[in-house]
This record gives sequence, structure tokens and C-alpha cells, in this order.
Amino acid sequence: MTIQETSAEEEVVTYERRGVVAVVTLNRPRYRNAQNSKVTYALDAAFTRAVDDDGVKVIVLAGNGRHFCAGHDIGTPGRDADESFERKAVIWWDHTGREGVDRRLAREAEVYLGMCRRWREIPKPMIAMVQGACIAGGLMLAWSCDFIVAADDAFFSDPVVRMGIPGVEFFAHPWVMNPRAAREFLYTGDRFGARRAHELGMVNHVVPRDELETATMAIAERIGEMPGFGLALTKKAINQAEDLQGMRAGMDSVFGLHHAAHAHNAEVGVDSLAGMDARAVRDASARREGPR
Repeated sequence: MTIQETSAEEEVVTYERRGVVAVVTLNRPRYRNAQNSKVTYALDAAFTRAVDDDGVKVIVLAGNGRHFCAGHDIGTPGRDADESFERKAVIWWDHTGREGVDRRLAREAEVYLGMCRRWREIPKPMIAMVQGACIAGGLMLAWSCDFIVAADDAFFSDPVVRMGIPGVEFFAHPWVMNPRAAREFLYTGDRFGARRAHELGMVNHVVPRDELETATMAIAERIGEMPGFGLALTKKAINQAEDLQGMRAGMDSVFGLHHAAHAHNAEVGVDSLAGMDARAVRDASARREGPR
């Protein structure tokens, strides 16, 4: 995979077929692959393409450049929070022209929580190939996948408690690690290094950065030897087990708290993000890193 900066004209997500593996790559390296709705819809289109191709058995989600994904786009020139969305994951009215929670809930239910749930149900195994930063909204992308292969320089963080918000919209924290680790992760806002994430069960494998792609593709090709329908049924079985453990209902309940926090911020402060921008969150998070 060629690592390079993109120009404004290039696609925000790229698609490549390698044998039985589809490689879907976030392609905004200049902005550390921050995700706006253009990115989420481009991901959705790429994943749909992979599902519709009977020759694809496994999907790998990657990030172009130094970092996998630095989270939601809250400050680049490509931020599109005020633009209409396509309404593919959730049937709800558009958010433009609305106010308050009516505005925010509609958009985030679609392009964040709704899309991630849609991707979690994709009937083909998905592997997140993570290097560098995997922060906040980046966690949602990785957690929508079946498992994660991380480079030894990867780090994971959800610093949105600094905004008074109880975690990102796809609130999988207690299930992808454990409740006590989730508390530390959120209460401190610390970065968890790849090896700490592996110890907690959030990451399947940690490999040297220069071996990340080779190791991930080897696993994907091995999975690709399995019968496709068997893989789809197995994925559904595991997803159902997680939901029986409360994952889906838990996410619904926290999504409400998430928007209570946005509304509180907007009522008592300058905006729904408590005045925090991408730089402020980055600088605050960079000061502390938990055990690797």
C-alpha cells in the first residue's frame, strides 16, 4: 500500500481487491484520517462493494499515512457537520434546518452509531489494520470490525470525557476490554498503547510497524480459505452473543446520555463540544499516556 499525502481531488476512501481480500483504506492522511460524513458514506459504499463481490471473502480496513484515524472531524476544512446526510442507516428526517438535540441526534444516529451498527452486521469478516493514532471516532471504526491487528506504535484513546461526554457514540468500551479498564480508559483520557490494548483483549495481535501489512494480509488470506456462508453464520452467532450480554441495549442507553451531554454543553457553554477543538483535545491527550 503506497503511503502518501492526498490532494483535495483524491478520494477520501480507496478500494483495492487483492485475491479474496478487499482492502478499504481511509485516505485523508493530511488530517490523520479524521472522519466526516463524506468518509462514512464512502466507507459504506466500499463495504457494500465488497459484500456484493462474491470473490471477496474478507475485508481489511486500513488508514493511509502515519495514523489509522484521529477521530471525528471537528476542525478540518472538510468538516461537513452542517450538510445534509443520505439517510441510509437510519430512516429519520434530515438535521439541517433543525435545532438543538433534534439536529445533533439525527445526524449522529445516522453517520456514527447507525453506520457502525450497519458495518458490524456485514456478513464477511472484517479486520482493522491499525497504526499510530486510533482515537475516539477511530475506535468506532476499529470496533465495528471483527478483530484488530495493531502495529507496535499504535495507541488508542477516547478523550471525549474532557468535553463532558461519556464516550463516543458506538459505546463498546465495556465489551471490547472490560468494565474496570473502560473506566480507566475514559476517566483518565490516557492513551493505551498497543501492548496494553492486547493485554486487555481489545487487540488480537501486535506486530512491528514494518510487518503490519504482511501480518494482516496473511491472517486475512487464512480466513479466506473458510466457506463464506460458514463465516457469515459464525459472525452472526458471535454478534448475537454480545448483544445477549447487553451490548446493543447498552449502546442505546449511552447514546441518550451522550446527547444529554451535548445538550448540557450547548446550554451552559459555547457549543455542544464544550469549546474543545481538535487541537485542544490532541494537546490534552498527548500529555498523558497510560501503561503500554
